Amino acid sequence: MSKRLRKVVFPVAGLGTRFLPATKVVAKEMLPVLDRPLIQYAVDEAVDAGADTLIFVTNRYKHSIADYFDKAYELEAKLEEKGKAELLALVQGTLPSHVRAIFVTQPEARGLGHAVLCAKPVVGDESFGVILPDDLIWNEGRGALGQMADLAEREHAGVIAVEEVPREETDKYGVVDAAPIDERSARISHMVEKPRPEDAPSNLAVVGRYVLPSTIFHYLETTQPGAGGEIQLTDALEALLQNKGKMLAYRFQGTRFDCGNKAGLVRATVHMALNDPKLAPEVRQYLKEVV
Repeated sequence: MSKRLRKVVFPVAGLGTRFLPATKVVAKEMLPVLDRPLIQYAVDEAVDAGADTLIFVTNRYKHSIADYFDKAYELEAKLEEKGKAELLALVQGTLPSHVRAIFVTQPEARGLGHAVLCAKPVVGDESFGVILPDDLIWNEGRGALGQMADLAEREHAGVIAVEEVPREETDKYGVVDAAPIDERSARISHMVEKPRPEDAPSNLAVVGRYVLPSTIFHYLETTQPGAGGEIQLTDALEALLQNKGKMLAYRFQGTRFDCGNKAGLVRATVHMALNDPKLAPEVRQYLKEVV
């Protein structure tokens, strides 16, 4: 593993069918939580972790993410002309000046493992992060990926974010079998994608954050389609583990919102509203009235 995390991959080629008809024209990663799209929270977390190269793996039809991070000349000129410096700073601050965004096309939907593999030409032979923007992880201090990058550097290992889920829901996640090291980290010995509850090795589910060694690309290139007929990242990680790769499970500090579904997006929005000093009193009063 390299000492410093520089590159982060964002698999964003999905169609977002749970949010149709909105996602007919708007990428699901552009759905807002208050006044910021999901992808902005993910990018901010990557930058907090030290990344300066962001790799978006998208499909040929989704242009809104690239447009969002591009310079909006006309809008910026009008804001500057009207003296709206605060709004201008918001528009210009979507991507720090030292950070570059690279867009890679996933030709067909063949799973998360394949999406990560598409980033290989840009990542090269260094360790890298993966963020699934559907999983919004909120923490007032160091972001989840930053916590994981720090652990990866200390332990010279790959790191996967996990959290406990109800045993009956293991068939929705990748699940790890891991031996505890301390209260937050554990050494993974085995992983399985979407096991039935009776077959799951634990109730520690993989969620959308990874710090991976570049050797994972070798295993992704040889991984056969698995659950759902897709190339699963979990299957490649299991092959890496069986070849004595060191991978740690990490229980991050922070609250995770599964914004891949409507209820999760609503929870995230309410949470962020209640943490906004200007909005919180009005939102709290409204909730008292309707609940």
